Amino acid sequence: MTYPPSGSALRESAPDPRAAPVTVPAPRRGVRSVAAERLRTAATTEPGRLQIAGAVLALLVVVFGAVTYLEIAGRASAAHDVVTRSQPLSADAASIYRSLADADTMAASGFLAGAQEPEDVHDQYEKDVKEASRLLVKAAASTDASTSSHREITTLGELLPEYTGLVERARANNRQGLPLGGAYLRYANQKMADELLPAAERLYTAETGRLATDSADARRWPFLALAAGVVALGALVWMQRRNYRMTNRVLNQGLLAATAAATVVLLWLAVGHTVARAELREAMVHGQESLDVLNKARINSLKARANENLTLVARGAVLTPDGTRDQYESDYTTGMRALSAQLVSAEELADDARGSDPVASAISSVSEWQDRHRKARATDDQGDYDGALKQIIGPEGSTGESFEEVDGALRQALAHEQGEFDTAARSGRGALDGLPIGAAALALLGAVAVVVGVNRRLSEYR
Repeated sequence: MTYPPSGSALRESAPDPRAAPVTVPAPRRGVRSVAAERLRTAATTEPGRLQIAGAVLALLVVVFGAVTYLEIAGRASAAHDVVTRSQPLSADAASIYRSLADADTMAASGFLAGAQEPEDVHDQYEKDVKEASRLLVKAAASTDASTSSHREITTLGELLPEYTGLVERARANNRQGLPLGGAYLRYANQKMADELLPAAERLYTAETGRLATDSADARRWPFLALAAGVVALGALVWMQRRNYRMTNRVLNQGLLAATAAATVVLLWLAVGHTVARAELREAMVHGQESLDVLNKARINSLKARANENLTLVARGAVLTPDGTRDQYESDYTTGMRALSAQLVSAEELADDARGSDPVASAISSVSEWQDRHRKARATDDQGDYDGALKQIIGPEGSTGESFEEVDGALRQALAHEQGEFDTAARSGRGALDGLPIGAAALALLGAVAVVVGVNRRLSEYR
């Protein structure tokens, strides 16, 4: 049985009212709240406000320099790629295309000359094949294995030996006077026209597209850097105006130096990129566009010449799908039409006499070539094969002579436009040289100058 506690026990267990109260510890404040309170406290005094403003100014100047470095470094890298990688690869792809087309033309010309192939024609054929092989190896070393360009290079590397093998069989049979040689030559031309040249054209298109992308990347306006420069410069001007209103002193050497540094960087950025953009655009519009048209014109002239020769080799054995016309004569007509249109475009794109004069000469020679070709076809249609052959490959007054004039004029125009592109592209790249590092260095000096200028004001309060 339990009993309730007695009165004395209750008195002993009751708390003593005279005992000291228990203190509850204040909650611990975070680092952020402490920093915010210190910042608010500092902002209530002029030295504190100067310190805050100086830190923000120095940060803005540093950010301006960093953003300028990052944006211009990317554009300078793209401009460097235009000069050293993209355009050379595009030019090499065009050379591969031209070399293959010229090799096909020389093979047909040599075959048409008879069993004793002219030595200069054979040497030119060998030179074209070696040049195409060399450029394929060079291009393969400069392209990534995962790109479409590398796949086209691989395709060309596999097909070229097949083509040369067919040409050698055609030559061997031609030396023996066997008609099978013509069949081998037509098969070789078909492989060139249907497989090799389309692959070379795709390679050229891909590399020209990469060139256009690199040029566009180099010409993009650095909007973030320009905006950061305007903000930093505006903040520096505001700080100097505030300093003048507070102290009635016109100049603060540190802030003035920082403003000068920011102004130099901003002007260098704006002017340098504007010049680079203009020069790179000049390189693309008056250089690369002309090169593209001239390259296609020269390739069409080579293909037309090969088809003209094959018209006599085949002697009507290959007809168009509808069976009404000679296939090679039809292809010649199509190629000459495209050549004429491209030469007109090239003449319009030429921006000086050194570029337009060779094109005008090529246009005149094309007209003469077509007139001679019509006469040769009329002679052949009358049954005079030997007379037509002389009009096609003869030393004087032949279509071959006109073709050489066209090809020589196009080579001259291409060399001029290539020089124009190189000059403008290098000038554009040069306008960006030193800008990323210079901007970063000047921004760092500007930030230091801000700190020096603010500390000079703070020393007045000590």
